[in-house]
Amino acid sequence: MKPRRRLRLSGLLVAAAAVLVAGSTTATASAQNTSPGVDEIVHSPNMRQIANLPKEGPFATQEAFNSDIAFTKNHAIVGNYDGFTIYDIRKPHKPRVVSQVLCPGGQNDVSVSGDLLFLSTDYARTNDSCTSEPSVASDPNAWEGIKVFDISDLANPEYVASVRTDCGSHTHTMVPDQQRESVYLYVSSYSPAANLPNCQPPHDKISIVEVPTKHPERAAVVATPVLFPDGGNPGGPNPDGTNRSATTGCHDLTAYPEKNLLAGACMGDGVLFDLSDKLNPRVIDRVQDNVNFAFWHSATFNNSGTKVVYTDELGGGGLPTCNATFGPNRGADGIYDITGRGDDRKLEFRSYYKLPRHQTENENCVAHNGSLIPVKGRDIMVQAWYQGGISVWDFTDSANPKEIGWERGPLSDTQRITGGSWSAYYYNGHIYSSDIQKGFDVLAINDWRTAPAKSVRYDEFNAQTQPSYGRG
Repeated sequence: MKPRRRLRLSGLLVAAAAVLVAGSTTATASAQNTSPGVDEIVHSPNMRQIANLPKEGPFATQEAFNSDIAFTKNHAIVGNYDGFTIYDIRKPHKPRVVSQVLCPGGQNDVSVSGDLLFLSTDYARTNDSCTSEPSVASDPNAWEGIKVFDISDLANPEYVASVRTDCGSHTHTMVPDQQRESVYLYVSSYSPAANLPNCQPPHDKISIVEVPTKHPERAAVVATPVLFPDGGNPGGPNPDGTNRSATTGCHDLTAYPEKNLLAGACMGDGVLFDLSDKLNPRVIDRVQDNVNFAFWHSATFNNSGTKVVYTDELGGGGLPTCNATFGPNRGADGIYDITGRGDDRKLEFRSYYKLPRHQTENENCVAHNGSLIPVKGRDIMVQAWYQGGISVWDFTDSANPKEIGWERGPLSDTQRITGGSWSAYYYNGHIYSSDIQKGFDVLAINDWRTAPAKSVRYDEFNAQTQPSYGRG
């Protein structure tokens, strides 16, 4: 454990806080652009890290990236490029590992429904087993897609089924049917090529996998709706010379089942869908930002279903895009109001939100996964920004978003290492973060604006399957 240090911030000496977590020094910082030292966690006065469990076992290597998180029964399930780990978080300040499953197949993004866990595999493997080896997507026998586990015993997950999907499964979104007899997995994948037998162009679709809850072994692709009959955004240069992605599928989909809405972050397009027919999502509106967006990455509705926040994965997560070079709009979140009714609903751009502090050239920073903090009457979100850290911000006024809390800490001052928070979600009173390199983090936020959220409890939570927490 490193000795405590004192930070000089805007000419003031700020004593290190009396919390030492996983070998990192924690300090309160008031100067937005003061760069902390390596392994030094700085944060706003209203946020602090209260626990960290480093990656362990076969996941302890730098190449074994932690990925997304799902929650069930006060347990957090954290995906990793080499499998997944289940944590008991009934005591948030003392999380513990319940089980770890070695099952390589990046990204291994996760979702959960009842006793079933779903994993996305988007890296070609020799087969669908958990002992498969890396393969190449040009091999017609290579496997990518969805894996299904029975987690009725959280200490002993059981692999029960797999489904191959075209172009693999980069991410997926779980949507239950009304009778709860099945769940649907909306599989997002992209980047087809003529030499990829299982990922042929134009790939302007998604795959929908149905998993019968009582017979998950019967899981199968039941629909492949075409979303972009016109081909979507053709891509090309933005005005500043950077490139925007052509649309060849979707990166991520977020469902709001109670309102029959689906938001698509589809590379070059942001899309709003009607989800009344689960097997045939219908496009209501589609927008592009050919000035500032490079890659539409993910989406979050507000609780009333009247807004969508879209993220831009500028640089693919590997570049230091939170700096003066890229400015406040490039690589930012885009906030859109949903105006009108029925088929006349439109996505209307209101503003951008980006971290209000700059990172160093060795810190990869990108807008990534987050969720609402469930405060009735306000729109507040917690969001991961890789080495940009974790940001809590208020977009109740769509045109004037404001940050209200943050935490950050770099990995190196000599080289650019892919790291930082992949996903940061609020669940049952705390913020949980899947740090690509550092492991599993638990944070407390103490702020009057987020305090009402502590009374909102979920048994199960998937950020891409948004629940309602009452009238907003």
